[in-house]
Amino acid sequence: MLAADIQILLVIILGTTDCQIIPRIEECGLSCSQGFHCKSKPSKNIRGLEICSLSVDMQQSQCVNVRFSRKTSNKLVGRKVHVQFNCFEVNVAQHIYVTMKTIPNYCEVKLSQEYYVEDCRNNDVGKHIPVCFAGKLDYNVDRARKTISVNVSDFLQDQDYYVRLCHKWFICEDVGSFALIKGKKSLKSTSLQYSQLLPCLCIEGWSAIPDARRTQLCPFKNDTKALWDSIVYNPATQTLAWEPACPVHVTVNLCRLTKTNDQCVDLQNSSTTAPEKQVKYSRVDTHPRLCMKFTTKQGSWVRCPFAHGNFPAWKMRIARGAEQTQVSFTSQTKAQFSVLVCNKAKLSSCDSAGIRHSVSAGDSHPTSVNISGEICGSQVCIQGWRTDVDYSVPLLICDIQCTLSSQSQEDDENAIRIMLLTAIILILVTMMALLGLKILTIFHRKKHEGRSPAQIIRQSFSTRVKSTSSLH
Repeated sequence: MLAADIQILLVIILGTTDCQIIPRIEECGLSCSQGFHCKSKPSKNIRGLEICSLSVDMQQSQCVNVRFSRKTSNKLVGRKVHVQFNCFEVNVAQHIYVTMKTIPNYCEVKLSQEYYVEDCRNNDVGKHIPVCFAGKLDYNVDRARKTISVNVSDFLQDQDYYVRLCHKWFICEDVGSFALIKGKKSLKSTSLQYSQLLPCLCIEGWSAIPDARRTQLCPFKNDTKALWDSIVYNPATQTLAWEPACPVHVTVNLCRLTKTNDQCVDLQNSSTTAPEKQVKYSRVDTHPRLCMKFTTKQGSWVRCPFAHGNFPAWKMRIARGAEQTQVSFTSQTKAQFSVLVCNKAKLSSCDSAGIRHSVSAGDSHPTSVNISGEICGSQVCIQGWRTDVDYSVPLLICDIQCTLSSQSQEDDENAIRIMLLTAIILILVTMMALLGLKILTIFHRKKHEGRSPAQIIRQSFSTRVKSTSSLH
């Protein structure tokens, strides 16, 4: 800064007053404490440079100092100097941060630049850098033995090679199946054992050198069937849980398996989407028809964890009376139930048409509740469900037959038609029997007169014809 420049120094003095006078310095100079003698002089010349390389990924740095001799630095006053250092080692696909500052470092001035090293997708790097020789994997699956045969080609000659199975999440997590293929051996293949074919099961291979590029093959992306079997029920907490063994975008529902067409009707407020986390349902009814439905872009799968009868279940039955219907509940464990009359609307719903009744049951002894009135019809149902859990299967008993007094007029007409038809058939049978008896009587009479049966029938027919002609 030129001496002629006017320097303004703003000094803020802390005090008790709200407003302080700010002194103005109008002349540049140097002052020291009283009793000390001091003077200023120009700073020395730059003696060198410090150049550093920092790996952002690994947080590792390399630095080098470049020194100028005293004679050289005196000659460089006021001149530009070009310095190039080409000895920093970097890895493929590294993010590098390069800095340079003077020695001594004036005013904390530092030059910096970022650099991204090309990865193995670069043609030149991929062909000439050993760590990019990842190799090519071919495989064959033996589902009976649960083994995967892996053959390796196109990797560093005479170099050992690692092969393993892993589950691909954010990274490929090891599953314990691992093999080393010796580079000196002519046979470049191995077998790996697996437990389940899952969509995220991958084959991974890489050369046995530091920071070698890895290649992955994930050929089982459509094998999702085994994902839906990992359902666990905890009887102590009544919790039904499912955790994906692989990352998968799936919608999970609890549903009720129907008897008629094996459809599974979703239970209300049970839908959840779980790409990578555990799904839990608390206080779940252990009825055999309570199931889990998994839906992906490929389709839907239903699993019924209580269908094999290994958990307590309950049943509902009805008994018809003259003026009331008795509904009975039987449960192996203590449970609370509700029951009502409803009109069947759709497969998944039933509209309430009566008063809701409550009842308790347990210890496998049936407990009943009576519903007054005539309950019958093809669209009328009795619905029962557990109320002491958060997720229960509603059972429906429909198509309840009506008694004779409550049948419709159409049913009465149908019964009358059947009775009339029966009477007509009986009259026809009687007339045929009388006609047959008449023919037999004539046959026996003519037989005594010495005529053959054929002559008797012809004579009888001729007599009838003549009688008919005489009427005309």
